[in-house]
Amino acid sequence: MAVGAAETLRKRVVVTVIGHRPERGWIMTDGGWMATSRDRGTSRQPMDQGYGLVTALDGTPYPDLLMRDASQEHGTLALRDGSTEPLPGLPVGARVRILPNHACATTAQHDGYHVRASTGSAVIEGYWPRIRGW
Repeated sequence: MAVGAAETLRKRVVVTVIGHRPERGWIMTDGGWMATSRDRGTSRQPMDQGYGLVTALDGTPYPDLLMRDASQEHGTLALRDGSTEPLPGLPVGARVRILPNHACATTAQHDGYHVRASTGSAVIEGYWPRIRGW
């Protein structure tokens, strides 16, 4: 992904760190494919983005950190293959944002969406309930 491209992605899912194993190179979160979708649409692209990029709550990307694996209720964050970046020292309870691969599949998993004026804003400007049915 090009530098700065994370700022253009607006669909984000906030997850909480629930465990980590730095010796194994991973961080566990409470958000799996039920929160972000199981779509691995970038797996055949020149740069695989896993299940999504990871940013701090203010939108700052963690270099090379991806949601690399997902079970129904848990996500595994790990560095991109070949990365020389250190695994972020995120403590249990830290909250991060996942920028999922497939916005449609992700939004279909939720009843509504909190709308913010800008990426770094803590102010929720509105709530959009999901419209169901075709």
